[in-house]
Parts: sequence; structure tokens; C-alpha cells
Amino acid sequence: MTAKEERNRLFLTNLFCGEFRGHAVICVPPLVSSVQAGDYAVSKEPVKKWVSWAVRNYELMREWHEALDDDSVPYVPMTTTTGLFAAAFGCPLHQFEGSQAAARPIVFSPQEADRLPIPDLDTPPISRFFELAELVREQVGPEVPISVPDIQSPFDIAALIWSKEHFYEALVEHPDAVLRLVEKCYILLKNFLTEFKRRLVEVNMCHYPFAWAPPEAGCWLSEDEAGCISSRMFEKFCLPFLVDLSETFGGLFVHCCAYADHQYSNFLKIPNLRGLNRDLKATDVKLTIDTFSGRTVLMVVGATEAQIYALLEMAQPNTRFLFNISASNIDEAKRALERIKERCGRV
Repeated sequence: MTAKEERNRLFLTNLFCGEFRGHAVICVPPLVSSVQAGDYAVSKEPVKKWVSWAVRNYELMREWHEALDDDSVPYVPMTTTTGLFAAAFGCPLHQFEGSQAAARPIVFSPQEADRLPIPDLDTPPISRFFELAELVREQVGPEVPISVPDIQSPFDIAALIWSKEHFYEALVEHPDAVLRLVEKCYILLKNFLTEFKRRLVEVNMCHYPFAWAPPEAGCWLSEDEAGCISSRMFEKFCLPFLVDLSETFGGLFVHCCAYADHQYSNFLKIPNLRGLNRDLKATDVKLTIDTFSGRTVLMVVGATEAQIYALLEMAQPNTRFLFNISASNIDEAKRALERIKERCGRV
């Protein structure tokens, strides 16, 4: 590990779990997407075909890390379709042209949900993920962090497995059946994350946005269906599982791109909520800053420089931001990074 990487690990650890030393800025290189490479979770071809894809994206991260004075920690991004865990339950994955594959539902009734067994970790495509990760580990060595695939919450996985129109009816008419399915998804996810840490050792638990955090700080997941349910339903169907995951893994980082500001009181009930990523187009930004300043790190993706500066103007003394910024090349990234770090007071 280089001195710069060690410095950045310490900085990010403090950002999420310790003393605040400034807002973080991470420049994300133009990575080769799994869609362009042909998603390994969907394909039936041997996974060794995707080793070069994963290694190349790690090399891009390292090149940008070495060229820039940002807060990045290079790792192997293993992002794949949102349907990875739903597929383990038997959902077919349909590859749409030019976009990520999507899981198609296989449950249309409470009886079908109850008949689903909890998949083993040797069930494709989970087994394919581990096989590819271990092949990549052989290439990059033992010290390089390997990231999780896309991680949906237990509730969101259940919402992929069960057809949406029937799923939302069941929340009212068959809530116990929904809870039983969500619990199965939770058990699979918990088993996966435990095995992921055990098997790959040097890991990055982040699936989105692009960042690194110490594995002991917790797991990361998306809770996007939160926008479609009431706060009371969230408290019943989502919160107990999120609390348990946070307590099991040492914390929780949540991505939510839905119109879900009404869930903020529930988000605050999650112990050790280390980070929150909200879609700027789907939230009252000032409300988000006012609610979570001093409580968690606000992770921002896709903001223009002008939007970043506006967020900094709204920040409170105890607000902590992590900004993902993108650029088409390293020179462009250097210029943007210099301007943004100056506005953050870190020059």
C-alpha cells in the first residue's frame, strides 16, 4: 500500500467514523461498464472472460488515483445487475440493449412466495460472482480491495421477485407472506456478505456511489422502494432488517434515489447510519442537509460544480459531504478537483 493510499484510507475512515477533517472529493474515471463488457451475471459463458474487464477498471482507478490529489482508494469495482440476488431465487434476467439486465418476477401469489427456498451461495449467479472475484484476486494480489456486486435491500429484492402489482396489494392483504419473503431475502443477503468478507478478506463493502470505507464500518445497500410505501409500512417491512444488518456489520450506508423524504424519521432509527446518498432530483436538498448534518455523511453523485457549490453554501458547521465527480480525462479532472477542493477549504 502506498503512503498516499494509506493517507486516503485514514481520511475516509475519519469522515465516516471519526474526526471530521474536511469534505471528501473522489474523481471517478470513465470505467468500462458491465453492459459494454457483457454482464457476467447474465451470460452463460465461463466467467474467466470477464477477468480482464474487472482488472482494467481497477487499473483505471489506480491510474487516476496516482495522477490526482483526490480522496480515492483504488479497488476492483464488481458492479453488476440489480437482479443478482433475485436471480438466485430463480428470477430470469433479461438483458435490455444498452442497459443493465433486469430481473423478471416469478412470484404472483402468497403461496408461490412461501414455496421459495432460501438459495445456497453456490447458486448462480452468486456462485459466478465468487468465481470471478477469486480469479480477479489472483491477478491483482491480496492487498487490493474487491467490491461487492450491486446490493439491494431485502425489501427491494423481494419487490423484484414478486410482481409489483401483486406485491403492493400483498403489503395490505397478505403482510405476513411479504414479511416471510423479505426475511428470506435478508437471510440470503446476510449469508452472502458474511461469506464475501470471509472469502475475499480485503474487501470494499461499497456498491454505490464510488468510494471506499473500512469494512468494519458496515455494509452498503439500495433502499429505492422506500418511496412507494408509507412510513408505517417502512417501519414494518424494512426497518427491522436494516437495523439488524447495521448491528451485524458495524453500520449501514444507504442509497435511495426515490422520492422518499417522508422516510427520514425512519432512516434516523438505523444505528450507525454511516452514509446516505440521495438523488438530488428526488429530494428537498435543504431538508436533507438539515436532517442529517451531524448524523451521517451525505454522499453526492452526479452534481454539477454549480450544484456542489450551492450544497456547500447550505452546509451547516457539522455537515459532512462526500462528492463523486466525473471527467472525461485526467487533465479535466485535475482542474475540476482543484476548484472544488478550494471551495471545500482543503487547498
